Parts: sequence; C-alpha cells; structure tokens
Amino acid sequence: MKRIQFFAALSLIWSMSLASAADVRLPRSTPEEQGVSSKAVREFVETANQKIDTLHSFMLVRHGHVVAEGWWKPESPDKPHVLHSLSKSFCSTAVGLAVAEGKLSIDDPVLKFFPEDAPEKLSDKLKQMRVRDLLTMSTGHETEPKFTADTPWVKSFLEHPVPHKPGAHFQYNSPATYMQSAIVQKVTGQTALDYLKPRLFEPLGIENPTWMTSPQGISTGGWGLMVRTEDIAKFGQLYLQKGKWNGKQLIPESWVEQATSKQVSNGSDPARDWDQGYGFQFWRCRHGAYRGDGAFGQFCVVLPEQDAVVAITADTRDMQAELNVVWDKLLPAFQSAALPASAEELERLKALLANLNVPENHVPNTLKLPGNR
Repeated sequence: MKRIQFFAALSLIWSMSLASAADVRLPRSTPEEQGVSSKAVREFVETANQKIDTLHSFMLVRHGHVVAEGWWKPESPDKPHVLHSLSKSFCSTAVGLAVAEGKLSIDDPVLKFFPEDAPEKLSDKLKQMRVRDLLTMSTGHETEPKFTADTPWVKSFLEHPVPHKPGAHFQYNSPATYMQSAIVQKVTGQTALDYLKPRLFEPLGIENPTWMTSPQGISTGGWGLMVRTEDIAKFGQLYLQKGKWNGKQLIPESWVEQATSKQVSNGSDPARDWDQGYGFQFWRCRHGAYRGDGAFGQFCVVLPEQDAVVAITADTRDMQAELNVVWDKLLPAFQSAALPASAEELERLKALLANLNVPENHVPNTLKLPGNR
C-alpha cells in the first residue's frame, strides 16, 4: 500500500513538473484561429527579407497565442540575443517594482541616493533632477555623460553639466538608465538583474538572463541584457495584460499605464516613430502602439488596439524601415474574428519560416557602448 502511495505521489510530482515546464512557453495557435492572415504574415517576412538587412528573429503574438515565429540561421529559439537599449524597458520595470514596494518615489531627487558621489559644487539644476527625469530622458543634459574605467560611473554622471531645467528637455541618455539601475541597487541591496529574477524573470519563465555590469558591479541598465526572442514576447504580453500574468499582478497596473503613456514630447514628425512621445523608458509609436527598442533593430512592439505583440531581433541600421514593414504588412493582417482555415497558405508560411538564413554577405554592425563596452 505504501509503495502504491509513493508511486502515486511521485507520479503527481512528475505531472506537476511537466505542467510547470509546459507553462514556460506561450501557447501556440494558427494565425487564422486568432484572426490573422497567414498570407499577410508571409508577405511581411518576404518584404522584410527584401527591405531589411537583416532580421535575426521574429515572433507574433495575438490574443496571447504565438501565431508565427521564425529565426534566421544561425540564430535559434534557445539562443539569447543582446537587447541593446531594449534593456531600458526592463530596467524601468525594476524601478516601478521598487516604487511599488515603497523603496523610493519617482519624485525623489537623484542626489538623495548618492551623497558620497556628489560634486563639491552642486548646481541648482542638478539638485532639481528627480528619478522621474531619469525615466523620461529629460535629465537636463545637453549631451550624454561619458563613462570610463577610471572614474565611478555614478560620479561621472553627477559631475556632467546640467544646462537645462530637468524635465523640460528630452535628450536620449543611456547613462540615465544606468543611474536607475544604480538607484535600484542602492535601495534594494541587489543588482537590477537579481532584483528582477523572482519578481519578473522567474514568473515569466525567462531562464538564465544575463546583464552586463559596470566596474562597480552595477547592472548597466540601459544596455547589456540578453534574453531569448520568446522572452521579449512574454515581456510585451505582460505589459499588454496591464502587468498581470497567470492571474497574478506582477507589475502594478498604474505603473504600466504611466510607463507606456506619453510623459514627454520628443519631436513633431507624424511619419516618424521616434517623434511620438516618450514614457518611462518606453517609446510611443504610431497606430496607438508603444515599444521598447534597441540599436540595430531589437523591438518589443505592443499593439493594444490589436491585442498583439511583435518581438523582433535584428542587425540593421534602418530601424524606421523595420517598423514601416510592421505597419504596412502586419497591421492589415489583424481581423476582429477568427478567419477560415487556409491549409495551403499556412503551409507556405511554415515553409518560409523554417528556411530563413542570415545572408552570407551580411557585415555585422558594431556599437561603441558607454565605458568602452
């Protein structure tokens, strides 16, 4: 009897572990079942191959289901990809969680956290700089601070001139994101990577994320995070679901709303996706969408009106062209109801996605990161 009970318990544990393993991946579906045209998705990939040099991976999520996914060999589903500045959206999420836990306020002065690194002579504008200004890229800097191995990065940031009133001048600023990471570490005692593991990465099934660190042992924040394509899609889906995952509120809904709404203006060109406003380390897009993005075409595009997420990794210099293909080819693919099954078009899409390759003549792009990293 005891042996039967033992094996029954072992069987239950085994089945629970299998269920847990299955939950790591997003559910899969055909495009048509989720109201998406397989033909339109195929045309998106074909057009991207013609106009973008070059994509590495692509995943389309509709109504919470992956309906299309592909990797340009030698990239693969299990291979982590460097996110470049898409890392910023993950870093601001760490700030939001720390705010929710009462460890800081976005209206706290930046100097509050680093009195030991403050310059001897404090300018009035530096005193006015808040965490909110780090989040919105409106620190008051005219140029980005420069980081080197010789000076602590926080100290270099605080010593950099602040000619503009904080909050009034948008200036894209990766070191400002590093400062967010430094603040998270200051108030939690953990790197942003370690702080996010039980709060974000593990609940989403994001396995073995890595994040570069500064010489001071602080997660770089604004760059250097590496995760897989599906992890990017899960992150976008979490934000699409207002911070809720498997019935649990991982990120406060109020933070999601603030982070993804327009907090500052960054231009006026209606045809350019970098002129639609900026939130808390998220860009606003045309077509009611928002995104996290990184150099050379790393994208996590969230389309609330279409209940969809587009995750892309790439190695291109024309990121606007990459988004244009999304708008031109994928937006018309979304329908409000399920579509009739199309076995022929679905097979054509599957065949295309299974035979993608990075062009042999492609020359990889390089990027000089702060601190020569």
